[in-house]
Amino acid sequence: MTLEIKRSYLEIKSLDELKDSSKPSKNYYIELIEEPDFQLNKFFYKNVGKKYRWTDRLIWTDIQWIEYINNKNLKTFVLKNEEDLAGYFEIIYHPLKNEKEIAYFGLLEEYHNKKLGSYFLSYGIKEAFKEKISRLWLHTCTSDHKNALNNYLARGMKIFKEETLRV
Repeated sequence: MTLEIKRSYLEIKSLDELKDSSKPSKNYYIELIEEPDFQLNKFFYKNVGKKYRWTDRLIWTDIQWIEYINNKNLKTFVLKNEEDLAGYFEIIYHPLKNEKEIAYFGLLEEYHNKKLGSYFLSYGIKEAFKEKISRLWLHTCTSDHKNALNNYLARGMKIFKEETLRV
C-alpha cells in the first residue's frame, strides 16, 4: 500500500513577522540543555515521534546520537511543567547560509491541546533570532500532529516549498 504524504517547508525571515503567543501558565518554563545528553534527545525523538512516523533515527547507534548532539551548531531546548518533561526542539545553525533550522519540534502526548505548541514555537523563533540570521526554517508533513502546520502559519511562518511523497 502506498501512502501519500504532503511535506511543507516554512520560513520566517525576521522577528517582525512573528505573531507571538504568551505563556499558558506560570508552571511552564523552557531551558537550553547546556550539557549535551544524547539520551534526552533520543527519548524525545522516540516518544514525540512515535505517532507521526519519525523513523529515520530509530536505527541510530548510541555513537551516532552522541556525534549528532555534540555538533557545535546544534542546540536543544526543553519545555518543562515544573520539573516534568513536556516537549523539545532542536535548532541547527547553518553558517554557510547564515540561517537556522528547527530540525525537530514536538510535545509529549499528554501535553497536547494545552496551547503549549504556540508558546513553545514563539520562544523558539525568538531564540533563533537572538543572533543575526537571514531566516529560520523547518518542515512538517501531513503525518505530523494535525495542528502542526496551523501553528507554524499562525506564528507568522510562510510556506516556501511543498512536495508530495509516496511511501
